[in-house]
Amino acid sequence: MKSKLIYLKMGILLTAALFLGALSCKNLPKSTQSRSAAANYRNFCAGCHGDNLEKFAARQWMEEEGTASVEKSIKEGIPTLGMPAFEKTFSGDELKELAVYVKNGIPADRTQLKQALTADGMMNSEVHSFFIDTVVTGLEVPWGLAFLPDGRLLISERRGTLHTFSNGVLSAPVSGLPPIMAGGQGGLLDLALHPDYQENGWIYISYSALDTTSSERIGSTGVMRARLQGNRLTDQQVLFTGTPATNRGHHWGCKLAFDGKGHLFFGVGERGQHFDFPQVLDNTNGKIHRLNDDGSIPSDNPFLNWPGAIPSIYSYGHRNPQGTAVHPVTGEVWETEHGPMGGDEINLIRPGLNYGWPVVSFGINYDGTILTKDTVRAGMEQPVFQWTPSIAPCGMTFVTGDRFKNWKNNMLVGSLRFDYVERVVLQGNRVVHTEKLAVGIGRVRNVVMGPDGLVYIGLEEPGMIVRLVPVEQR
Repeated sequence: MKSKLIYLKMGILLTAALFLGALSCKNLPKSTQSRSAAANYRNFCAGCHGDNLEKFAARQWMEEEGTASVEKSIKEGIPTLGMPAFEKTFSGDELKELAVYVKNGIPADRTQLKQALTADGMMNSEVHSFFIDTVVTGLEVPWGLAFLPDGRLLISERRGTLHTFSNGVLSAPVSGLPPIMAGGQGGLLDLALHPDYQENGWIYISYSALDTTSSERIGSTGVMRARLQGNRLTDQQVLFTGTPATNRGHHWGCKLAFDGKGHLFFGVGERGQHFDFPQVLDNTNGKIHRLNDDGSIPSDNPFLNWPGAIPSIYSYGHRNPQGTAVHPVTGEVWETEHGPMGGDEINLIRPGLNYGWPVVSFGINYDGTILTKDTVRAGMEQPVFQWTPSIAPCGMTFVTGDRFKNWKNNMLVGSLRFDYVERVVLQGNRVVHTEKLAVGIGRVRNVVMGPDGLVYIGLEEPGMIVRLVPVEQR
């Protein structure tokens, strides 16, 4: 598998190089222009758009004459999609060269840039060898995964559809979902079953909640629970709706996790407005929240009796939490969150604590400017671990069961940015070792443990679900 990916990437680079050879520039030699534009793309754009310009949705600008639309997007950004403005980052010539690089570097046949997954290619880690088996194909952006007791797999797609999968068949979309603001980074998000699902049948769903009372297209992170009957949801109860709603399409959170006491934990991103929300308790954004299973507020939530505070807040000062998991031995709540350019974090979540964003950070702004000079400040928690450069952590779980004995109680974190799963070894509350698994597998959106003790991974590009199977158990 690794060799195939290497050859694929070589082919992509060759394609890009051929496109670049056709470029012209009045002020710079072609070789100088190519190196400058390529370096700027790699440093500032590749994290979202892929190392080889493969992660662009088809748009009209690709067919237009010239690069005016590309230049405008780079210069002004697209705030509602989370794309920053780079007007202060690049000179006029650099901006034009980058626009030409992007416009001409995207292959006409975009399907060639999708990474292939070899299902039976054995992969080796430091302490386990494993196969990657394909479970579900034909998806777009699978986000939430939940295993029903009857053997069906419940799958949420970010575009706003919910499906069941069983015996090789993906169901038609399940009906009964709430209004969803799909687009950008938002849509139908995570899934979780009630710890007593066998008795009560409650399914918990996080989503980008569209505000249907507004004339604008605005939304906030929502959580609801419902029951599944046939191919429809019933008994819907909205448990949480964030505030304030905004028109921005990014940084929603929102991974769901139950602790052993029936409390539901989830994170809500700061919605791209870091100076407005994370350090103030009168809004839900940039926070970790804790609810009882029925949506009521636990009596010992830290800000329950604070004047003006949102009572569901459990901790604050977060940027965009996209991993929430409860340690299977200690019962402690762990979280991963996206930094800006650098400074992705692993945090041990404690009630009432301030995790610092945006006052302290190990990252910088996407345009290369300094957000804050401080990485430490009194009264603000330090991350247990931080990644620079950013890996874009999404989805996390702890390894349980006996199938991967040598990974037991290790944390697994998906990387959207670098297409792998990171194994994190804890000793107490310290990270003592990390290892990259399944490098080149694709953009990892979620990592969960299945009831069979195998590791299930939701992938974007291509949209599919795979599982890791230890060699000795296959």
